[in-house]
Amino acid sequence: MRADVQNLFIRIHMLHNAGMEDINMGDMLLLLEKHGYKVAEREVKQELERLTEENFLTPHDDQYSITGAGIEELKEIKVVLHELCSEVLQPEAEQSR
Repeated sequence: MRADVQNLFIRIHMLHNAGMEDINMGDMLLLLEKHGYKVAEREVKQELERLTEENFLTPHDDQYSITGAGIEELKEIKVVLHELCSEVLQPEAEQSR
């Protein structure tokens, strides 16, 4: 998978997990590796910093919590992702109709 696509998925994972509870770099690194991503600590840190710069996460100590803007962004992502998955994950016979 291309790095730009992978980074987008990583950001979605981060927002999703931050929406459930505060996250930190170490836990996110382990979770992403568990999901099959091959990422370095540096990449996880960069994505956390980008989400913070965009006001989707707020850092405090080594933890990050989701902001109101992050919650709204995640809601929009879920709508688009649901539509995309519904279309892309259809059996091939249904797609050709």
